[in-house]
Amino acid sequence: MDQEKFSAKKSARRSSAKTNEGSKRSKPSAGSQKNLLKAGLYLVATPIGNLQDLSLRGIEILQNVDVIACEDTRVTGKILSRHAIDTAMKAYHEHNAKRARPGLLRIIKAGGAVALVSDAGTPAISDPGFRLVNECILQGLEITAAPGANAAITGLILSGLPTDRFLFAGFLPAKSKQRTQELAGLAEVPATLIFYESAKRLAAALADMAEQLGDRPAAVTRELTKLHEEIRRGSLSELSNHYQETGAPKGEIVIVIGPPLKKAALTEAKLDELIRQALPDNSVRDVAAELARETGVAKRQIYARALELAKK
Repeated sequence: MDQEKFSAKKSARRSSAKTNEGSKRSKPSAGSQKNLLKAGLYLVATPIGNLQDLSLRGIEILQNVDVIACEDTRVTGKILSRHAIDTAMKAYHEHNAKRARPGLLRIIKAGGAVALVSDAGTPAISDPGFRLVNECILQGLEITAAPGANAAITGLILSGLPTDRFLFAGFLPAKSKQRTQELAGLAEVPATLIFYESAKRLAAALADMAEQLGDRPAAVTRELTKLHEEIRRGSLSELSNHYQETGAPKGEIVIVIGPPLKKAALTEAKLDELIRQALPDNSVRDVAAELARETGVAKRQIYARALELAKK
């Protein structure tokens, strides 16, 4: 929406609102006139699958803002059509955010209301929306949110894993080397871990997780709130083996991993003893994998120590 069209629309709405207020000040007729929203940015959570998971307040905001900034107008258009919303849309995604952001800010500074949505779920999480939020903060513009669906939180509460402390780590790197490095940095975080992952990388990512984090309990949740929703629970190695055998599943995926396993009175001396007992008949790699499953100690840690002991 360009500035001239926005200004004309805003003036028409204000004129109509004043006329309506004068004739029906005490009891405006329902649906006869859009409510004028306060100027600012409105972060509106959209459904992650089931189109009915859009809050009543979210619907009202999307009906009354001047423009809806969205990742893909085709995806958002389906949501708007489902709820009979005809508000104008403007593409705002990682490829055009730098160019589109100034126009959205101008609308707000001119007294307009802009809604920000993602293709699914809560905006500004793992998408360029946070830059728009930050710019509004820097320029002193109003921001509010209509909370709702979120895949990470939905996956967490369905996983059955501890929810009192958790870390959302977003998407891991696509390449195994960078992915294992990032996982190594998360190994000691005393919390449940939540990741987004693509279907084609799922089995490999789960294998890297088992190696770097230890064979923790985990859950792979996919197609959340949709017809074919699935939650598969098990250890990281079990889940990795399952998807290596069955192939990449369909749909959006959230991986939830339990906090570090408690190492019950396993001293360094005891770990060394277990490694020495296993080394004569097994490779260092096999020793690390087996003891990681038995003790909950990260495979990388056991592997490094086994290498040292094998040289002695």
